[in-house]
Amino acid sequence: MANPEPLLKKILAWEGGLSNHTLDHGGLTNKGITLRTWQRLGYDKDDDNDIDDQDLMLISSIDLAWLLKTHYWNRWRGDEIGSQSVAEILVDWLWCSGKPAITIPQRVLNVKPDGIVGPITLAAVNSANPEKLHDRIKNERIGFIHRILEIDPTQQCFSKGWLRRIESFTFKNNHYENNVS
Repeated sequence: MANPEPLLKKILAWEGGLSNHTLDHGGLTNKGITLRTWQRLGYDKDDDNDIDDQDLMLISSIDLAWLLKTHYWNRWRGDEIGSQSVAEILVDWLWCSGKPAITIPQRVLNVKPDGIVGPITLAAVNSANPEKLHDRIKNERIGFIHRILEIDPTQQCFSKGWLRRIESFTFKNNHYENNVS
């Protein structure tokens, strides 16, 4: 089955250090994690009884691995997805965009778009042709970006990076059934 470690390496390659771009709706971000996300998780890294900029600046690669696995990979049930490429493009989308990264693929898979990856969604993912599903998800992600830009043109300054990131996800025939040795 799929493994989160290769995706973590990709995320670390795309998510730099500390950022606080005035047009970024995420606000203060470190390694791709917004302060709001870190506050929602309730992780007071410096034990000063508040979760603030200082805590966000202390995020390590170990923290990032924990966050990816527990709050994104597990939400998509990545360990149960047969194709590494499909798991990575789905979970990375969730990392970048939240709930639409589940509901849009659910629509693609013709299952109820409830934002919860249950047994029906998982079965639909694993029964689909992995290469075709990967390509469809990639196209849906690109369409999602274009819709964001139509709604909020101020985000145009991020579009090249967002689209390059999506394009970096290429399908590899790494379905677990083909990797049995």
